[in-house]
Amino acid sequence: MKRFILVLSIVALLAPAAPAAAADESKVKAATGQVESGAKKIGDGKIGTGVEETAKGIGNTVVEGAKFTGEKLKESGKAAEPEAKSTWSNLKESANSFGASVKNFFTRLFSN
Repeated sequence: MKRFILVLSIVALLAPAAPAAAADESKVKAATGQVESGAKKIGDGKIGTGVEETAKGIGNTVVEGAKFTGEKLKESGKAAEPEAKSTWSNLKESANSFGASVKNFFTRLFSN
């Protein structure tokens, strides 16, 4: 049981660190506070409520981190969109230019 509490405490301290830097500050800070509060309860001997609160806090931290990641992916997709359109335009122009060159080649070939 002591090993379980030790492992859970380590996870509680390390888990919120990664998403906290990336996710929405207010929501992640609330979830991190929930994890810290649960870990403190475990340290005070309130194992049942501490483990429950810590687990909920870790879950909330993961959820908020996933939401934020989804928002960032949408933003990055929108940022890349104009570049993709310009690349498509360049490809289209290149294909049209190549087609005109082929047409001119055969026109000259058969007109002489």
